[in-house]
Amino acid sequence: MRPSRSAGSTIAAIATAPGRGGVGILRLSGPQAHAIALQLAPGAQPAPRQAAYRRFSDRDGQAIDDGLLLLFTAPQSYTGEDVAELQGHGSPQILKLLLQAAQTAGAVAARPGEFTERAYLNGRMDLAQAEAVADLIDAATGEAARAARRALDGELSREVELLQQQLTDLRVFIEGALDFSDEDVDWLSDTQFRERMGRLNAHFGQISKQAERGRLLRDGLTVAIAGQPNVGKSTLLNVLARHDAAIVTDIAGTTRDLLRECIDLDGLPVNLIDTAGLRETDDPVEAEGVRRARAAAAQADLILYLFDARVGLSAADQDLLRELPGEVPCWRVANKCDLQMSESTDADLQISAHAGHGLQQLRQRLRDFAGLGQGTATFSARQRHIDALKTAAAQLQAAHDCLLAGATPELAAEDLRAAQAALGEITGQVSADELLGEIFSRFCIGK
Repeated sequence: MRPSRSAGSTIAAIATAPGRGGVGILRLSGPQAHAIALQLAPGAQPAPRQAAYRRFSDRDGQAIDDGLLLLFTAPQSYTGEDVAELQGHGSPQILKLLLQAAQTAGAVAARPGEFTERAYLNGRMDLAQAEAVADLIDAATGEAARAARRALDGELSREVELLQQQLTDLRVFIEGALDFSDEDVDWLSDTQFRERMGRLNAHFGQISKQAERGRLLRDGLTVAIAGQPNVGKSTLLNVLARHDAAIVTDIAGTTRDLLRECIDLDGLPVNLIDTAGLRETDDPVEAEGVRRARAAAAQADLILYLFDARVGLSAADQDLLRELPGEVPCWRVANKCDLQMSESTDADLQISAHAGHGLQQLRQRLRDFAGLGQGTATFSARQRHIDALKTAAAQLQAAHDCLLAGATPELAAEDLRAAQAALGEITGQVSADELLGEIFSRFCIGK
């Protein structure tokens, strides 16, 4: 839970990144934002959204800096409140003095994410859009940034609102059936009603797929590279990372711990995990590496199981594949295909990490796996959005099953209400204080 804050308070924070820079910004929001800003930058009050050049001073009139003063009037501001910005030189010490002067004048230090939290509470954006602000700041690739921008523009929210409206239409239909329950008409067996239910189910599936693609753009596709020792796992990591991130030798067991690299794969963030070679060993250090390798594979979105193309998929490989987590997709990748290959490789992909053969196909298949090879723009999303969509879809299915089983329509109506409540958690129509505190506490302070 975040500590309570008076609705009449005025908050202040440094809105630019830590460190030195050409420009540094102090931001204020609240009923006294303009008055406090004018104390720090004396002079006539400028018109809203028009920059005025000012000298910045503390309470004793000592000069701190000079720069631009900007005022934004409620509700036409980021937070929906009166907002002021002092834009000066990007010196950490100057910004610290400005923040101290603002607090002396009556402002309180902003908490992480409090500016965006106020924007949400004042109706300037919904919760999914507020989260997209943080996603835009944290975007690891250009594609991720564009997806976050689309979420900030409300694409995810509009899809959720459309689902909500369709659920409302179904609830209205069922309520109408209940009102006429004494009539000798089976309203709920109506063909159009069942078709509408089917279309809504399909719509849920479509949006869930888009949300999963958006989650991968935000969080990155986690790929574990597994296999027996000396099959080229570390070489593949180095080639994909485009630098020598892992030590490569001919000695089996060189990699003993997990090695992680985040790469930009044509716009897709990919978290690569190079793992220790899978084998039985009496070496306690290597055994711990093997244990960690198996744990990493269980947490991955995809496993690349490498084997030597010259040997083929051996009985030992088959045993190791059976031991990998069955719920995680696994591609069998024959490496060293530039050398003499076994007659039977039984591979999903054939590559040579050393010579570069097949790597472009691997990159494209990774993008396709993440849903980015379809040419369809998507919005950024989080795991909680996907979970809420799954819950809502499950409630819709429960309503459908109730009707098919001949249960009372009241039960189906309650399932549809629960589906709407789950969707409401995405945009913040239904949100616990604990959820809001968790979301906004992860923002940077000046946002």
